[in-house]
Amino acid sequence: MRILVVDDEETLRCSIAQSLRETGYAVDEANNGIDAEIKALALDYDVVLLDWMLPGMSGIELLKKLRIKRSTPVLILTARDSIQDRVVGLDHGADDYLVKPFSLSELHARIRALIRRSAGHASNHIVAGPLTLDLGAKKVQFSGKDVVLTAREYSLLELLAIYKGKVVTRTLIYDHIFDEDDDSLSNIVDVHISHLRKKLSHDLIETRRGQGYILHG
Repeated sequence: MRILVVDDEETLRCSIAQSLRETGYAVDEANNGIDAEIKALALDYDVVLLDWMLPGMSGIELLKKLRIKRSTPVLILTARDSIQDRVVGLDHGADDYLVKPFSLSELHARIRALIRRSAGHASNHIVAGPLTLDLGAKKVQFSGKDVVLTAREYSLLELLAIYKGKVVTRTLIYDHIFDEDDDSLSNIVDVHISHLRKKLSHDLIETRRGQGYILHG
């Protein structure tokens, strides 16, 4: 999953971005409203973490522009904690609201909830035949046994599971799994798919030539 972190407070932004990368997310960053607008409209992020007070353009102004063209889940991060501030943020299209200071564990839980709801999943668990993914713990079981995956392998499997039964194109995979700093080989998706098939089952993930991949179950 790919997340855009928008905050002009460098220490906080870098801390959030690093914690998300360590969890397996692809992360892009912006420290002002203008750069954030360019990135948020250019790519289909899974979640945008948006600071309210930004140089160049406020978070609320950016949210207004984003809602014209995108339905991307947006979580506002702000020190403004009055009821009226929350109402303004939510009424302008924010999906969630987190007041600074906050714990990274709560932030991660809210991100997972936004991704789940956006994909139409009410539970943290996705089942595809003998495969079970726990999105909260980021654990995988196949036929009741734990499967150890790398962070990138898990991210790819999670994306396929969220779109279970549907074709996931290579473009969508690159857009959601790799961030702007990735310098990946052109066949890296094939490599990760091959690793997943070896660790799970060759029949679980179907290749649709010229289209993409489907997780069955």
